[in-house]
Amino acid sequence: MSDVRYVAIGDSFTEGVGDELPDGQVRGWADLTAQGWADAAGHPIRYANLAIRGRLAWPIVEQQLEPALALRPTHLSFNGGGNDVLRPRADVEHIADAFSRVLRRCDEEGVTLILLSGANPSGQLPMGKVFQKRGDLLSEAVLRRVENRPDVITALNWPDRELSEPQYWSEDRLHMNAAGHHRVAARVLHALGFEPPETWWAPGVAGLPGPSGYAYYREFVGPWVKRRVTGTSSGDGRTAKYPSWVELPPRRA
Repeated sequence: MSDVRYVAIGDSFTEGVGDELPDGQVRGWADLTAQGWADAAGHPIRYANLAIRGRLAWPIVEQQLEPALALRPTHLSFNGGGNDVLRPRADVEHIADAFSRVLRRCDEEGVTLILLSGANPSGQLPMGKVFQKRGDLLSEAVLRRVENRPDVITALNWPDRELSEPQYWSEDRLHMNAAGHHRVAARVLHALGFEPPETWWAPGVAGLPGPSGYAYYREFVGPWVKRRVTGTSSGDGRTAKYPSWVELPPRRA
């Protein structure tokens, strides 16, 4: 397919938080995938990214899905639920229903769905066993909703034990660093039928450690708790980084 129009929706995982460039902008796996897709296919593709950090699964669907489909894409990637499972009383089946909504709308519009599971940060998080269990249940619930759908392109990162290792994570222990984002992009390109650069599977980028003990809680956990108490989000006031198409030509090898 030479006329590829790829749009990504989601939260900080898809926005690219953790993969910060020198100018302060975030890149992330979706940007890497889009450029890698153009390089591997040998022709330009159009790319948009509507993801905004801090969003829960259903707000992603309610706020981003229809604007994304209005762009008339050929492919749409979706991941969500990471922020949901961090909250008490997370309803896994309700979260997974958001994936069903995205699949139904993609079917109605003739768009190919690229379905991702997020990477697993639970090994280095406080209450990691709780989040591990919730993530396992969410992964299982989502996969049940795409059974017998070989047309859905799946890139499953949650079960990747390598990706859960500390070298793939940023100092907040919740977002992947550049190495993690490259590994996810490699998996997506592979699912699309392309061979990504071999170095993307295990880039030599140092991850953790960041602050530990009280310093970690003060710098990262405290602000997160404050946002929950005040009903605010890290994405408040932010807009999508690529709300309309940008054309990415293939780069020379």
